Amino acid sequence: MKQSTCSVKTNSVNNPCDKDNSRLSIIGILVVSALSVPCVNASVLESTEVQFGGYIKVDAMLSDYSNGAPGSGAISRQFYVPGAIYGTAGNGEQVIDFQARESRFNFKTVSNLEGHKLTAFIELDFMTHADGNERVSNSYSPRIRHAFVSYDHWTFGQSWTTFQNPAALPENLDFVGAAEGTPFVRQSQIRYTNGGFQFSVENPETTLNEYQSASRIVSGSGMVPDFVARYNIKTEGGAKLSIAGIARQLNVETSQLDSTALGYGVSFSGILPVGKDDIKFTATYGDGLGRYMALNYVNAGVINADGDIEAITSYGGFIAYRHWWDEKWRTSVTASAFSADNNVSLMDENVNKDSFSGYVNLLYSPIKPLTFGVEYMYAKNSKESGIEGELNRVMFSAKYAL
Repeated sequence: MKQSTCSVKTNSVNNPCDKDNSRLSIIGILVVSALSVPCVNASVLESTEVQFGGYIKVDAMLSDYSNGAPGSGAISRQFYVPGAIYGTAGNGEQVIDFQARESRFNFKTVSNLEGHKLTAFIELDFMTHADGNERVSNSYSPRIRHAFVSYDHWTFGQSWTTFQNPAALPENLDFVGAAEGTPFVRQSQIRYTNGGFQFSVENPETTLNEYQSASRIVSGSGMVPDFVARYNIKTEGGAKLSIAGIARQLNVETSQLDSTALGYGVSFSGILPVGKDDIKFTATYGDGLGRYMALNYVNAGVINADGDIEAITSYGGFIAYRHWWDEKWRTSVTASAFSADNNVSLMDENVNKDSFSGYVNLLYSPIKPLTFGVEYMYAKNSKESGIEGELNRVMFSAKYAL
């Protein structure tokens, strides 16, 4: 769901070097104190807009795992992760979870200085960590989502990979929604944007299967960044389309292995208006995409008998239709799928093969910043061995956008 922000323009804030501190606004004091800046140039303050944003979201999830529920701290108890729903043998199949961990907050500044636009953005939430528990205080550490600075056409820092179109994600209550059908990565990068064109170099990281094993090798030894190009189009009819391509080097260097291979992919996504309703979609194909698709459900490649990397071909996509019943009620129906062409002669038979999930929800916003919703989802994952895992989940959420 799109989040809102509240903004405070600081053009009424005087220079904090001024002895008459009574003229400082409260926001100016907070910002200056938080950044520990003893003296801020007045021209900077007068041309800077400050925005605080985020949302508070509470989820209640009733889940039925066909193979027994994962443990209490497992990531698939927080949201749907393809490959993480096989559960623990001997555990009960039905569990209920309450959480407020998706709640997030962000801070943004936008400055116009000497004809240049300077933007800084940082956002945190509390998902994915296993450093807390549900026994007493439900204390979880904040994690970084975004942290970047933009100067005119250039962006430096961590944000969505340029290969992904986050605007095309469906309006689901699940944290990701359509997880196997979309590229989904946040990472550090350097990006150049000009009109509808975007070009970036991004952090390389290779995930591989060991030879005839389901074990994962995570290699951070690559010396070549991932290269991404994207073009965004807005038609006269209101459709918003995007096509992106990626080229990357798969690399592993250990005492036993030293190999590289080429990985590439293409993704087409968009939002199509249908009256007041809309259709959102993404379709992606590639060799060696690995972690870029389906939350790394399948690795980028596999080591063969000679110690070389063979890229794994994969493809996936989703389609979602959102219907507005009136100004306050809406429903989204989503179908998402992913499949990999594994060379089973090089792998263990327990590697992931394909995945599917479907969603239907009903959302109600009595006032604009507040949304209540209920959602049903079904997911099915399959391994090359024929083992399958199924997840049925009913989810209720309440969300207040700050």
